[in-house]
Amino acid sequence: MHGVFLDLDSLAPADVNWHKLRDAVDSADVYPQTNAADIDVRIASADVVFSNKVALGRANFAAAKNLKFVVVLATGTNNIDLAAATEFGVTVCNNVAYANATLVEHSAMLILALMRQLPSYHAAVQQGQWQNHDQFCLLEPPIRQLRGKTLGIIGYGASGQGVADFGRAMGMNILAWQSRGAARAEQTPPRLPLSELLPQCDVLSIHCPLTEQTRDLINYAALQTMKPEAILINTARGGIVNEGDLARALDDSLISGAGVDVLTEEPPRKSNPLLSCKHPNLIVTPHNAWGSREARQALIDQSVEIVAAFRRGEAINIVNGC
Repeated sequence: MHGVFLDLDSLAPADVNWHKLRDAVDSADVYPQTNAADIDVRIASADVVFSNKVALGRANFAAAKNLKFVVVLATGTNNIDLAAATEFGVTVCNNVAYANATLVEHSAMLILALMRQLPSYHAAVQQGQWQNHDQFCLLEPPIRQLRGKTLGIIGYGASGQGVADFGRAMGMNILAWQSRGAARAEQTPPRLPLSELLPQCDVLSIHCPLTEQTRDLINYAALQTMKPEAILINTARGGIVNEGDLARALDDSLISGAGVDVLTEEPPRKSNPLLSCKHPNLIVTPHNAWGSREARQALIDQSVEIVAAFRRGEAINIVNGC
């Protein structure tokens, strides 16, 4: 089995043991990154392709005559045309749950930083405001505690549940989004439609995949229904939150802050409204919530298992119809 790694550098491989994954196939071509124009040539002889964020579309599958298997070195599969993969008889498998702990930690960090106004206070100290103050402490802008506040979760999978556990430990009330059908208040936590969930949230944390249903789920109209003191966290996928609408909502004081780890275009080479937004309680991190060394090693180890299972004829983590 010949493997092709299209974007190994996305795993920052220097501090993890990735060679066990290369050794899981008989031979391999390894590329730090791959431009769209080079994909067809690079995968022409591949039996298995490993891709984190390189997009594979119908034309790529049509050109790869030997391709049997794609391992997505991530959980999200929105960069793979799954229908086309199925059409050409290619099995697509993803990695799951490898980054749950680190995603929860990153989300919790953003929640605490925003509720405690960390960006503003850090800037105040850097600018000498504390040093020149007439009191021993700074208390403007106001800081807030989490106990007694309501945490809303969009996407109640493993990472969403982990953030909910953090919220409970902080004494928060937990609600979750009911994406389809009627509200299910009898569940724990209660499941509510977006129109009922958003107005109750002091903190809204997003953990769902990017699909046609969730694209632009949080737009200006949705943000208008939230409390002005609420904060929004997105460590899921860019595109779930409309970035222009979020920047406008912050400028219009519809909500008090936002922590965003993902953008629609990554890296953001073109202008992005969140990167030009000067709101003091906005934090943008460079899609690294998932990227602890432990999580990256777990991803590689799980990918080894995925390859071994496929070679045994017992494929796991299949995300398409093959």
